Amino acid sequence: MTMFGGYRGILLSCTFVLMLFTCTSCESKEGLDAQSQYEKIKERGKIVAVTDYNSINYFIYRGTPMGYQYELLKRMAEDLELDLEIKVSNNIEESFRYLYEGETDLVALNLTVTKERKNEVNFTKPHNQTRQMLVQRKPAGWELMSKQEKEEHMIRNQLDLAGKTVYVRKNSAFIPRLENLMEEIGDTIYIIEKPMGVEKLISKVSEGEIDYTVADENMANVNETYYSNIDVSTPLSFPQNQSWAVRKGNDSLLKEVNRWLGEFKETLDYRHLYAKYFNNPYSARRVQSDYFALSSGRLSPYDEIIKEYSEEIGWDWLLLASMIYQESSFRADVQSWAGAQGLMQLMPATAKRFGVGYVNDPVENIRAGVRYIKWLEDVLENNMEDREERLKFILASYNAGLGHVFDARALARKYGRNPDRWDGNVDYFLLNKSDPVYYQDSVVAHGYCRGEEPYRYVTEILDRYDHYKNIMN
Repeated sequence: MTMFGGYRGILLSCTFVLMLFTCTSCESKEGLDAQSQYEKIKERGKIVAVTDYNSINYFIYRGTPMGYQYELLKRMAEDLELDLEIKVSNNIEESFRYLYEGETDLVALNLTVTKERKNEVNFTKPHNQTRQMLVQRKPAGWELMSKQEKEEHMIRNQLDLAGKTVYVRKNSAFIPRLENLMEEIGDTIYIIEKPMGVEKLISKVSEGEIDYTVADENMANVNETYYSNIDVSTPLSFPQNQSWAVRKGNDSLLKEVNRWLGEFKETLDYRHLYAKYFNNPYSARRVQSDYFALSSGRLSPYDEIIKEYSEEIGWDWLLLASMIYQESSFRADVQSWAGAQGLMQLMPATAKRFGVGYVNDPVENIRAGVRYIKWLEDVLENNMEDREERLKFILASYNAGLGHVFDARALARKYGRNPDRWDGNVDYFLLNKSDPVYYQDSVVAHGYCRGEEPYRYVTEILDRYDHYKNIMN
């Protein structure tokens, strides 16, 4: 062996070892990065998902956040012991962009699993299966036609789509299906993409603005209960899986979501949840309600009053609405076991103090509640500067009383936490003020408090407020 050959052999060996080490390191790093993604989610304590708002997936009804995707996400977050933050978009391209750019952890939609999409994202286990269905309008006089006449007026053979114009949601899986169908029938189908939700396109079919669109079977069937003049009986595809999506490489989150989906789909709870949104004969009644926020733009019978009085305290009216819902579910006649009355659940003495005699009158009740909030704001403003933080203290004080909140602040100060911060500081001591270790402490002036209630009160109002903003703004 020549000296050069020896050096070359050593060099090749070293290069191979280096490459092996580098590849191993890359694999480990990729694994570490993937693992750390879920760890980061756990560290921040919440999972962020994007979904669309419509009459099935996510909406507000009588002041309550509801929806198939929303309830699935809520149950999953509870199982993972995480808070849930929802972003909304009815634009599929935007939803995927949120995912790619790290603004969300999960795209929670009825995503049809396709080869193209598999190159871009990792799909979870399917949460559902469905077919793509043609949505078309029934002709006038449908009720008087014989069965044969009805069928003659409808497209039942996909060949009859030749030369027809079909409007579909932009970037949806309906587009490649229609393109494949063109190849299969050997003729042209004119496809027009629209940047709007499927339900909006279905409504346009019903109203006669367009002749055809495509929808997933489960959504098509629900919308058929809203619009008696549409037909959704013609399939355009075989059954297809519908899944959620996570970023490529986020294997640890994918594993956790798949574990939960696999377990949850075997439960009676899942079957009830599916039936609630896809097999519910009362769906049309809900959508036609004055308080189905997506169509009516209203939360309650008292929206105008709430808007007027929210200005007096400089609050977004949706925040005050969320608080009123927490107190009374928008019921003006409700009375608690302790004697609190009306929309804002005021004790008669409190109402009288703020200039209201007839506490069950909605206007008077809200006026007194807002004056009470203003008083709490004035007291707390002298003790803390941050208005966003102060809001949480106002809410807690409205529920539990100012004295208990001041006690929790004193405990926070004593135990080295920030008395001007709610999350992870004062909320902890209010939550635990039912523990003798805390309520018997020498800095406590107002004794025992069942702190779980004001703790949840603040959390639930602010959480609902986020939902109201998602749908109403």
